[in-house]
Amino acid sequence: MKSKIVIRNETHADVGTIAKVTVAAFKTLDISNHTEQFIIAALRAARALTVSLVAELDGRVVGHIAFSPVTISDGSPNWYGLGPVSVLPECQRRGIGSALIQEGISRLKDLGARGCCVVGHPEYYRRFGFQNVRGLVLEGVPEEVFFTLSLGGDIPHGIVEFHAGFTADGPP
Repeated sequence: MKSKIVIRNETHADVGTIAKVTVAAFKTLDISNHTEQFIIAALRAARALTVSLVAELDGRVVGHIAFSPVTISDGSPNWYGLGPVSVLPECQRRGIGSALIQEGISRLKDLGARGCCVVGHPEYYRRFGFQNVRGLVLEGVPEEVFFTLSLGGDIPHGIVEFHAGFTADGPP
């Protein structure tokens, strides 16, 4: 029998588990600075988690995704950054990350978001409609790993800036 994935808003009771899931998910990734749990905590402390969802499998939190506002130098409003997204290693490749991304994007649309940006793996994020867009950049990040998804309207041009919480390298 296949277990059902439940996607829901994070609660205060999930905070510690989210940190553990995030640490485990990024532990072996060479591309990580291993600060993702601090980024989430900083975003939460700044009240910048616009959407923060957990994935439950058999009543246990096994994944998390965060969306927070970004600013764009051309002044385009209502754009968000996706990340971090985490799934426990033993639960990866079961569609949990995809379910978190799809539900998160759906909730952004419900909030009237115009678009979303992410830094990530090209093969993975293109599946959700994310594209590399010339003219929209995140300074210091190679174009091939910076992606944009329009949720309605034109794609802006300029420099994207993620929330200051993304510079966190320790507890807030």
